[in-house]
Amino acid sequence: MAQITKDMTIGEILRTNPAVAPILMEAGMHCLGCPSAQGESLEEAAMVHGMDINDLMAKIEAL
Repeated sequence: MAQITKDMTIGEILRTNPAVAPILMEAGMHCLGCPSAQGESLEEAAMVHGMDINDLMAKIEAL
């Protein structure tokens, strides 16, 4: 499976591994299909939502 990075957009991440969706939803990123999901990186989205990107990446990597 392709590696997921914090520089990927949410759209890219979901295309790479749809199983990440529940992790993002649980973290408060409920608009996975919105235009921002296609244009901002996971790191940018985490910052907007007040999340620690390293904690979020650890959950994703644990899949």
